[in-house]
Amino acid sequence: MNLELFIAKKITYKNKSDRQISRPIISIATLGIALGLSVMILAIAIVTGFKAGITEKITGFGSHIQISNYDNNNSFETYPIDINLVPFDRLSQIEGIKHIQSFATKPGIIKTKEEIQGIVLSGAALDYDWSFFKDKLVEGDTISMVPSKKSNQVLISEKLAKLLHLNVGEKLIMYFVQQPIRQRAFTISGIYNSGMDEFDKLFVICDMRHIQKLNNWDDNQVSGIEITLDDFKNLDETKDLIRDNVTGIFTNDGSTFKVRSIKQRHPQIFNWLEMLDLNVWIILGLMILVAGFNMISGLLIIILEKTNMIGILKALGTDNWSVRKIFLYQSSMIIGKGMLWGNLIGIGICLMQYQLQIISLDPVNYYLDTVPINLNVFHLVLLNIGTLIATVSMLLVPSYWITRITPSKAIKFD
Repeated sequence: MNLELFIAKKITYKNKSDRQISRPIISIATLGIALGLSVMILAIAIVTGFKAGITEKITGFGSHIQISNYDNNNSFETYPIDINLVPFDRLSQIEGIKHIQSFATKPGIIKTKEEIQGIVLSGAALDYDWSFFKDKLVEGDTISMVPSKKSNQVLISEKLAKLLHLNVGEKLIMYFVQQPIRQRAFTISGIYNSGMDEFDKLFVICDMRHIQKLNNWDDNQVSGIEITLDDFKNLDETKDLIRDNVTGIFTNDGSTFKVRSIKQRHPQIFNWLEMLDLNVWIILGLMILVAGFNMISGLLIIILEKTNMIGILKALGTDNWSVRKIFLYQSSMIIGKGMLWGNLIGIGICLMQYQLQIISLDPVNYYLDTVPINLNVFHLVLLNIGTLIATVSMLLVPSYWITRITPSKAIKFD
């Protein structure tokens, strides 16, 4: 039988009607741990939710990894590559690759009777994965494409539709600045809203064969290849494997392939997301320090209140470490109670926000219209274990005060 644990339970769960000086302090310490842990749960859930939500939207417009012509051109008016040179058989064997598709882009201008707007026409091939845009549709449907004929349908954003006063089923005219200037008439098949205003205002989705025709490309010429992964965590590793497989392949103009990840194409957004990680670590550190100092003050008051008991135990031959363990066990029980309430509060608020979307955001500034929540069991387990270990470890030093208490003085203490 663990004697120290038995005594700790007795003095912790004794009749609460007994007057104890330490009880208000213990309640405050418990509340501090509960609030601290709930704040940490919210911080991790919100930040990981932000990263997952924004990453999912950005990759929806351009996948995780792109293979394109190795040139210095960073515009949407691209030099083509020959898809026959792309080693699809080797790429498809790389573990973690979910989907491979070709794409093409071309800048253009939409002109209506009253408005004019510059856009980028993003071409989708027959193998295009429509899952992202189907999830973001607010009206209409995605483009219907068949191998035998180009589709004149386009998919535009709700932002553009409102800006240009367009609706599903209406015609729109696009102009392309080249020699000679060309125009194309399209029909709106659907309207989407990704919440990323910067992208929604820019991209119009069409049948890629229109871009090939406008650029006088062959059927096998495209702007590049888009590759979607199963897990974003493997982005850098998979990018290196893809680069190894296309190194040494030369395009028709003598250049090689360029392999870029979504992080390299949008560094400003991902740098901002990495800064959020730093904020989370600061919040975690501050909350653990606050909870630890609350418990230290509570432990010292408990030791002061139990000085007589400490003296009696020492007089009976109990060593210092055994007495310290009694109070460390008691502190752990108090911390455990606070953590239980902290989990209930934190997870409860997260579930409410996830289901009801109570707190909204301005998508212009945050790219999302509501505060995102990502509850991960692994994160919760690590957070609870880390909090328990950190706070209990902080109590080892103040518990050393017990070694300075002598039985003769302690028994007389009042």
